[in-house]
Amino acid sequence: MREETVDSDITVIGGGLAGVCAAIAAARLGQRVALVHNRPVPGGNSSSEVRVWVCGATAHGTQRWARESGIMGELYLENQYRNPEGNPYYWDQVVMDALRAEPNVSLFLNTDVREVVATGPATARTIASVTGWTMGSERLISFNGPVFLDCTGDGLVGHLAGADHRIGREGRAEYGESWAPDAPDGELLGSTILFHTKDVGHPVKYVPPSSAKDILDTPIPEHRLIRTGDNGCDYWWIEWGGGLDTVHDNERIRDELWSVIHGIWDHIKNSGKFDAENLTLEWVGSLPGKREYRRFLGDHVLTQTEVMAQEPFEDRVAFGGWSIDLHPVEGMYSTEPGAHQIHPDGIYHIPFRSLYSRNVGNLLFAGRNISATHIAFGTTRVMATCATLGEAAGTGAALCVRDGVTPRELAADPRLQQVLLRQDASVVGVRNTDPDDRARSARVSASSTLARLAVEPGPGTERFPLDRDLGIVLPVDPILDGFELFVDAGADTALDVELWDTVRAENAVPLRRLSTHSVPLAAGHGRWISVPLRWHPDEPRNAVVVVRANADAALHLADERRTGVLSLTRKRPAEAGLDEHIPEEDGEPVTEWIARGLRRRSFCFRAGATAAYAPEKTVGGFQRPYGGPQLWQAAEEGAAWLRLDWDSPVELGSVQLVLDDDVDEYLNNLHLHRTPFEIMPELVRDYRVEVLVDGAWQTVAAERDNRVRHRVHRFTRRTATALRVGVDATNGARHARIVGVRAYG
Repeated sequence: MREETVDSDITVIGGGLAGVCAAIAAARLGQRVALVHNRPVPGGNSSSEVRVWVCGATAHGTQRWARESGIMGELYLENQYRNPEGNPYYWDQVVMDALRAEPNVSLFLNTDVREVVATGPATARTIASVTGWTMGSERLISFNGPVFLDCTGDGLVGHLAGADHRIGREGRAEYGESWAPDAPDGELLGSTILFHTKDVGHPVKYVPPSSAKDILDTPIPEHRLIRTGDNGCDYWWIEWGGGLDTVHDNERIRDELWSVIHGIWDHIKNSGKFDAENLTLEWVGSLPGKREYRRFLGDHVLTQTEVMAQEPFEDRVAFGGWSIDLHPVEGMYSTEPGAHQIHPDGIYHIPFRSLYSRNVGNLLFAGRNISATHIAFGTTRVMATCATLGEAAGTGAALCVRDGVTPRELAADPRLQQVLLRQDASVVGVRNTDPDDRARSARVSASSTLARLAVEPGPGTERFPLDRDLGIVLPVDPILDGFELFVDAGADTALDVELWDTVRAENAVPLRRLSTHSVPLAAGHGRWISVPLRWHPDEPRNAVVVVRANADAALHLADERRTGVLSLTRKRPAEAGLDEHIPEEDGEPVTEWIARGLRRRSFCFRAGATAAYAPEKTVGGFQRPYGGPQLWQAAEEGAAWLRLDWDSPVELGSVQLVLDDDVDEYLNNLHLHRTPFEIMPELVRDYRVEVLVDGAWQTVAAERDNRVRHRVHRFTRRTATALRVGVDATNGARHARIVGVRAYG
């Protein structure tokens, strides 16, 4: 046995996606990071050991323009390119390579931290060190440093340090949450083990082990969906242990889950009810994927009310969009649906004050153990959201070390948000106010700019019947002054058209009706009709044009994607939800108005002049869709350029670009919903960065075959009067797009 000591600026315990992103974020800011993980591969529940889909704010495509950027976004894009089949082992290597790319990260796998040295009174604790045992290597390692992050999920490190926390559900009166129980209790979400099957092309028998449960003696066959061909998280509902202690009863929970998995497989193989003769079990997990245990208490406790109201916290550092997703305590044995869900109207925000301990001064946390009620935790717990929290907490930890401040002191400092924005992190609705960014003071021009908002009929356009209400989401910037639709009418009729406000800039569903119009429509095909829609909002905003169902009329759907525009269909009252075992709340706009199936296609319309794609958007402060697409788009196809000019010379030593990767395109690490693009077609592929020095253009960076969203180019400092980004090619899109440009000395 060997005893060692490791000194780091920041110690991150827990190598799930929250811990991975925390470690990478802190390391990129120059801090020495020790990432300590008790499993042989990083990734936590997303790893090949557990194989849970990485879900997040997109909510399987329910939320609009909600895919995460920052480090989680990098992982998504890299996995999409390297792992188009969704192989869980390839995903492991995507995560591992992201860590290996950071020289400031020291990774300690198979190292279980179980001792914590902390001092001070209960209200003001400080962690001095944590100690872990590395299995297989017989190494006892003490990790010392000024700042620690508990990203363990179960929260053991914070617990041993004396951090305030709770386990179970709050009562309704404590925070006024409508979904909370009348009285507090210890109920939790249960744990899950998954399995994968394979068709081997010839008959395979299955002899169940003695532990296999006869599922006909349980409510499972009647109340849960069992199908051949389903794998992995299709069986998310194999869940149990919510009425137990999910940590201390972990082995008992594992055995019960195993018995049910083998019972389900016995039922599929041997009941005669399934076409499963050639199927075999390829993989069964051995490690229960936990959903819930300790939740720490920070200076703020996120609640259901704040999630549903999309509270725009002044210290917001990340966002989510998954439903509040709670499961019955009996899990797979419940006769109730497997999940109860309610969605906010768009993405919601998470404050930094929920990411550090209220009583341990040098402890931050990220993942499912953040400071949130049980109800709010029902949405923050999904892994892509946990990853964005990790990036925020890791960034905060790095600034605490660099500036010698506590997390509480940092929470009141807007510099944290500005650093996150500079990293292209998942922060929405916060402007870039970085005083060091020279681009903010530049005049911006372009080779051409999309200045007319319209989708014209063309090749691939098809008739789309108005057998239900349809919607068109479009940016209003600065004004909507008239609207046209391309329609068919089988008989003389009147078309009812309404204009709706989305209320919040981050939303893309109709929430407040502005006007209603009935337009006479004569029988005929393929004609433009005018609708007198007018709106001049105080600031750029998304509007929704709603066209009411009409059995005699049809719109036309073009095979074209217009950035910032979405086509929606309204769910018919009789239509089932996405999963018959997940009832959705009545009157939820984001589940009532569906974009899935129409993405990358647009109803034909004309909305007149727009400033939504102006070159100035690239330095306007927002790097994600917010009241519009917040990017520049060229009007002409092919090569294009964007130029920044200064009134007087400026010193330039680095340029940062944020490129459009269509954050409305839903991605998943194991490809629950298959996206056809290995590289997002909107991404600029080939480009040059040039600066104007003494009247001559000098190339300071040139990229070929780019497939990432965020690029940082550093070069020898020059005194310049202009900067130009020349786009030579995209990865498939017809028009060049750039989201943001930053320039530093």
